[in-house]
Amino acid sequence: MLRALEIAATPGVPLGPNPRVGCVLLDDDGVEVAEGFHRGAGTPHAEAAALAEAARQAPGDLARGTTAVVTLEPCNHTGRTGPCAQALINAGVRRVVFAQSDPNPIAAGGAETLRAAGVEVVHGLQEDAARGLNRAWTFAVEHERPFVTWKFATTLDGRSAAADGTSRWVSSAPARRDTHRLRGECDVMMVGANTVEVDDPELTVRDETLPDEPGQLVGVQPLRVVMGLRDLPATKRIFNDRAQSLHLRTQDPHDALHQIFDLGHRHVFLEGGPTLAAAFLTAGLVDEIVTYVAPMILGAGRNAVADLGISTIADALHFEVVDVTVLGTGAETNIRLTMTPSTKES
Repeated sequence: MLRALEIAATPGVPLGPNPRVGCVLLDDDGVEVAEGFHRGAGTPHAEAAALAEAARQAPGDLARGTTAVVTLEPCNHTGRTGPCAQALINAGVRRVVFAQSDPNPIAAGGAETLRAAGVEVVHGLQEDAARGLNRAWTFAVEHERPFVTWKFATTLDGRSAAADGTSRWVSSAPARRDTHRLRGECDVMMVGANTVEVDDPELTVRDETLPDEPGQLVGVQPLRVVMGLRDLPATKRIFNDRAQSLHLRTQDPHDALHQIFDLGHRHVFLEGGPTLAAAFLTAGLVDEIVTYVAPMILGAGRNAVADLGISTIADALHFEVVDVTVLGTGAETNIRLTMTPSTKES
């Protein structure tokens, strides 16, 4: 199963709308016969890829009598590809061990189909690891909306920019490189229309080895989403041809996430300004916060988040710190805090 999880996490696989899945076929002695992983929507599922690899090695019955170790319950429906449960049955696989049950009601039921065909089925091995591998996809399927990560940089006194509007560099070079890593783990990056108008961000995932230069695009680029009613010039960098872009003309976070989910996207990386952040926080639609805290104080300037309508300490929003990491040294030091709401609403 650890090997199946490893190949499921192969870099470069497009994120959303499908989960990352790995499959390993073992003979009765526990020796690997073949393996495969899902490479993105429209490509063979992990089980089909492993069966195809077995057939390439020795056309015939190499997969017959094997144990299929899979990170996700084999699917039970026909979409762009056929049902994996039936493919395993047809190949004569004797036993299936899978980690996570499929939360998608359309695809679920593979375990029952396998058992009905006389295949031994074992469920739950390394389930937490499998859910962690597809945490955003699992959340999105279970809640019918994308998982939302809000990222921002701040000074010790909660300022994201100085009084004159300058913000370079609240976040250090190591923090900016880390931000690009996190961007690459999402399939949508979102900002508000005001951020596009004022800051003109490109919102691409880049190699930030040289932080003061544009950097090279890396990996599969997330969809760039602008949320807001304001008309924006087509010359803004977010609308260039270096990645796909979408302007959602709405101010309702629920509506925006619904549209993004319907397009097949499962993880939103929220990088907008204080107004957009406040809208998502007020709506209870922030599932994770990643903040880079700089060891500096401004005393004035733009707040990291706009007014939330909270007038008493008893109504403060509380968060659980799940990770604290120091990035950089000296003047380039930032502290990355990763947090989740103490009481999350979907």
